[in-house]
Amino acid sequence: MKLAEVTNPFNSIQPSALQSSGAIGTNIQQDMNKNGDSFSQILEQSLVEVNKTQVEAYDAMNDIATGKVENLQAAVQKIEEAELSLKLGLEVKNKALGAYKQVMAMQI
Repeated sequence: MKLAEVTNPFNSIQPSALQSSGAIGTNIQQDMNKNGDSFSQILEQSLVEVNKTQVEAYDAMNDIATGKVENLQAAVQKIEEAELSLKLGLEVKNKALGAYKQVMAMQI
């Protein structure tokens, strides 16, 4: 799955359009400017972090398999952390797609 497939539908949503429709409160633009991050940027950062934990877990598995691991507990912890972060990422994706489908199914 490519990052562009996930973020492109969200890039087309403009805060001003949501404000004028009354779907979201009037302070959304102020909140976005205060944090400096849009939803797509936060999503992209999260995906990069999940990928990083997956790579670290893969390296830990290689170290265990080759006998190079110095601390078995830390290696297993990295593997478990990667598994949990991937599960969380999948749940967030499922919730976001579900919300997107609900919005698209709304009648105007």
